[in-house]
Amino acid sequence: MHDYPVFLSLENRRCLVVGAGGVGRRKAASLLDAGVGEVLVLDTGDPAPEVLKLADCGNAVFEQRSFDESDLEGRFLVFACTSNGELNSRIADLCEERGILCNIADCPERADFIVPAAFRRGDLTLAISTGGASPAVCRMIRCELDDMFGEEYAALLKLMARLRPLVLELGMETGHNTALFRELARSGLLEAFERQDLDKAGQILEEFLPAPMRDNIPELLDGLV
Repeated sequence: MHDYPVFLSLENRRCLVVGAGGVGRRKAASLLDAGVGEVLVLDTGDPAPEVLKLADCGNAVFEQRSFDESDLEGRFLVFACTSNGELNSRIADLCEERGILCNIADCPERADFIVPAAFRRGDLTLAISTGGASPAVCRMIRCELDDMFGEEYAALLKLMARLRPLVLELGMETGHNTALFRELARSGLLEAFERQDLDKAGQILEEFLPAPMRDNIPELLDGLV
């Protein structure tokens, strides 16, 4: 059986991290990086400086106290990251009763989901998972991706994001738009951005874009390299 890969939007979602050790801090930081609506971090110990720094973010709250069942109310995702396996298991049971997705740091087989190793380059996100078999292999692949996907991918995706609404505004048939986007993706734009050659990128856009859009080319390419 394989995990079901999915990217979740955490906008306006409320999440919970129980345990503010190294693992818990990383989970909380990743939630904040993903734009979570709110993350409550609980720990009975004195907060590390990193925790206080997280709590300075508008969407993070740290409370120095024990976990209570009421903390689960309205939560979308829960991370049980304490050093107490029995407590982590209890949190998982309570989440299961309430239909809340729970990740358990020290017992992935009991978790409802795992957090994959992620590689980001602008709007490009690649998620890597070995199903828990080897975090070391995940890290190795993550490092290899850093060499394979350079900043040119971020530039290309930013350009495509700028292009899309302008193309759709022309009101052409869906098939035509699909073909245009595919042609641009396969064109030499990626190589031009890799060489930081905006003149070449402009020439490619002149070749592929509909005539009404060609006056927009300088604006489309502005700040991409």
